[in-house]
Amino acid sequence: MRGLGTLINVGLALFGGMLGFIFGKKIKPELQETLNYANGMSVIFLAIGGTVAKMLQIKGGGLTTGGTMMMMISLAGGAVIGELLNIQGWIEKFGVWLRKKTKNDGDSTFVNAFLSATCTVCIGAMAIVGSIQDGVSGDYTILMAKGILDAVILCIMTASMGKGAIFSVVSIAIFQGVITLAAVFAGPFMTETALGHLSYVGNILIFCVGVNLVWKKDIRVANLLPALIIAALWP
Repeated sequence: MRGLGTLINVGLALFGGMLGFIFGKKIKPELQETLNYANGMSVIFLAIGGTVAKMLQIKGGGLTTGGTMMMMISLAGGAVIGELLNIQGWIEKFGVWLRKKTKNDGDSTFVNAFLSATCTVCIGAMAIVGSIQDGVSGDYTILMAKGILDAVILCIMTASMGKGAIFSVVSIAIFQGVITLAAVFAGPFMTETALGHLSYVGNILIFCVGVNLVWKKDIRVANLLPALIIAALWP
């Protein structure tokens, strides 16, 4: 059944977020802060591993870098397009709307938690490649594995940042659902090169999310999302 992978992913992520919400109140603020740092560092090193795997190649008995031009142009072009469209602003407005609809107007951390969690669980190779695989062949293996990882991530993020993180499951459903649907029609035309470029640039965006979590920076990761489209189209 095509689309089942996203449903499984959403279910597992929601389960993890609820665990974090239920037990997060029992965790001291100091431990919550440390958990947030630990989660950020985990995200950073997962991203570094994925990026290095795509960037470095073995040639002539030594290591060489590849795809750097694609990476730089994708990120620069994506930044320009994303800022012009103000993608992050729209996601934040969606978070504000969710906060209002769920009657959480008094939660000042809701939108930030929702945005950080959304960027963490939606941007990356597993989300994109897994959704494409699910749409093309109905194979949900990657998305099931991602769901387990998302459950752990949202459990920690909800405990340390607040219940806004739980609602990132809505973003998972929309983002991966759209990609799966598109893959039903366009998936057969996706080449290994395009998927490799998506993974390369996607992991760099995940690294930026980790930097925001650990060093409290304000990299507008959502405004870099068009970089993924440029990367996929790169010859």
